[in-house]
Amino acid sequence: GILVKDRLALERMRHVDAVLFDKTGTLTKGNHVVVEHVAVEGWNADDMLMLAGSVESESEHPIARAIVSAAQERGELKATGDVEALTGKGVRATVDEQQIAVGGPSLLDTLGVTEPQELQATTEQWRRLGNSVLHVMRDDQVIGVITLADEIRPESAVAIDDLHRRNVRVVLITGDAQQVADGVAGQLGIDEVFAEVQPSDKDSKVAELQERGMIVAMVGDGVNDAPALARADVGIAIGAGADVAVESAGVVLASSDPRSVTGVIDLSRATYAKMLQNLIWATGYNLLALPVAAGVFAFAGLYLPPAAAAVAMSA
Repeated sequence: GILVKDRLALERMRHVDAVLFDKTGTLTKGNHVVVEHVAVEGWNADDMLMLAGSVESESEHPIARAIVSAAQERGELKATGDVEALTGKGVRATVDEQQIAVGGPSLLDTLGVTEPQELQATTEQWRRLGNSVLHVMRDDQVIGVITLADEIRPESAVAIDDLHRRNVRVVLITGDAQQVADGVAGQLGIDEVFAEVQPSDKDSKVAELQERGMIVAMVGDGVNDAPALARADVGIAIGAGADVAVESAGVVLASSDPRSVTGVIDLSRATYAKMLQNLIWATGYNLLALPVAAGVFAFAGLYLPPAAAAVAMSA
């Protein structure tokens, strides 16, 4: 289940000090589900969710699709206009002549909006559980919050334990809020977290680890991961991921099982060990057999007929 596209990637893998995992779709299943939605006083929670679903209706992001799916269960989405995607922050659009925006903490910071006090206890609790939290705003005022859960793959904890046993540092990178990322990292025993990272900044985080003297393998599956996969010492793409991610990587995993990453390390180390074994056998044989075949020890009655030498060489 391991496709090696670049022989140097396989060679470097045995030296890797740190593996940088993208969270969504790699350590988690990437199937977000709306768990709960709460509106501020004076707003109906379902009406707020419908506005959010309408704004997100044109997006293909897994979180957006989850919101749209939850909203459609409650009725027909509204028409939108002037849709603007704010990369790594959220999206906003005009719905019923209202300016509606949906996004995480970075969107609040960008718009200079503060979270209403009545929602703070709720969102704090959601983040402690490791859930994603999105705010819904009308005319730059928060009208409600939505929480989504992305189930952690059952294989992820095993994969990280296996990497630790191989003395490899595990790092998580995500665009999610710090508390959400910390929640996932705490469950899995991850060593370091880069949270609230813009898609365009992922490759700079790889460079940061490299500047610390680490040899870095990056594991990702999305379009946004491609620059980081290309910059890493070893880029590992999930086979089910975006084509551009697969093209940017030196190694492709046929499955989405993160345990395959340790398989690449083991393959690299086993290949190197086999090369050394072959070298030792060949060197040892030639050091012994060539002088004998050349008749150096003929005076002592030790010699090897050429035909016998040929058979020994083949063996």
